[in-house]
Amino acid sequence: MKEIHSHERQQFEKLFKQEKIDRFEDRFKVLEVFLQTEQHVTVKALFSILKDKKIELPKEFIEETLELMCRFGFAQKNRFDNGIVHYEHRHLGQHHDHMICTKCGKIIEFKNDQLEQLQTQVVSGFGFHMLQHRMEIYGICSDCLKSREQQMPLLAAKQGERVVIKDLIGGNKARLRLLSMGLRIGDELEVITNNGHGQLVIAVDFQRYVLGRGMSQKVIVGQKEA
Repeated sequence: MKEIHSHERQQFEKLFKQEKIDRFEDRFKVLEVFLQTEQHVTVKALFSILKDKKIELPKEFIEETLELMCRFGFAQKNRFDNGIVHYEHRHLGQHHDHMICTKCGKIIEFKNDQLEQLQTQVVSGFGFHMLQHRMEIYGICSDCLKSREQQMPLLAAKQGERVVIKDLIGGNKARLRLLSMGLRIGDELEVITNNGHGQLVIAVDFQRYVLGRGMSQKVIVGQKEA
């Protein structure tokens, strides 16, 4: 990795000076810290890291430098499901995909040669010439699963998650209302929409249901047993 980073620094210096990019020394400082950060970073996060290292640069300048680094192939921009832009290293000739935890936001990089070969076979079967691709898998990481309760209110389930109804609580009136909608203990459901505010949309047996947040608290769900 040290050799790769050394090569990146040399390429950066050559291209940025060749293209007469202004404030080269400050931009090189951004590159140095960025290369030392083995994670996906936002502009805000990189600003904080630079500040901790006593490097005071405006956020606008850092963002502009990252955009230049993307333009020249030193960084890659990702906008995951939460819409926040993250930047990561772009090492030439290397490719990886991402798993994103919808609970804590952790981003895990992975590479699977069999998966890459399968993707190539699939696109070739369609007579399609692939230029680039990326895979993003959303779910819950192992750390979050360990700390998660076995049963929880439907309101706490994440968008895209599949869970099983374990109980209906809140008194007879609430229970009867949920039963009248067609929700039963043991039903497997998918959370279609849960944005942290407003109503939830769920699907059970190819039927969609809309639940208020209060009613969603009365549906207790858990993971499907293996």
